[in-house]
Amino acid sequence: MSDNGSEVRSGNNTGSTVGQIVGRLVTAAIVLAITAFFTPGFHINNIWALAIAAIVLTTMDYLIVRFTGLHASPFGKGFVGFVLAVVVLYLTQYFVAGYSISWIAAIIGALVYGVIDYFLPGNQTM
Repeated sequence: MSDNGSEVRSGNNTGSTVGQIVGRLVTAAIVLAITAFFTPGFHINNIWALAIAAIVLTTMDYLIVRFTGLHASPFGKGFVGFVLAVVVLYLTQYFVAGYSISWIAAIIGALVYGVIDYFLPGNQTM
């Protein structure tokens, strides 16, 4: 059999995938910083805690989507997405030093995060 180009060739998609991941992390950090600023009871002490929290949030969201198919976004899958967003915001404090949030702040923060994330341009799905 000759290779006449009819096969689907696998291109080098690693550059675009890395770009998507970096873009998603930067967007998550910006949205998280704005959310922490506007939410009482939600504190991020420094830029490193913000960066690590963005990585943890993005990783947790990816794992939830990967294993359940649900997006941990307040507007992603209705009430279930909202509850997942609250839980993810709250649980992040156990993985990141310098990140603290109460349950009430997680609920308010999930709403703020969802509104800000909704208005930012770009598709953040992987």
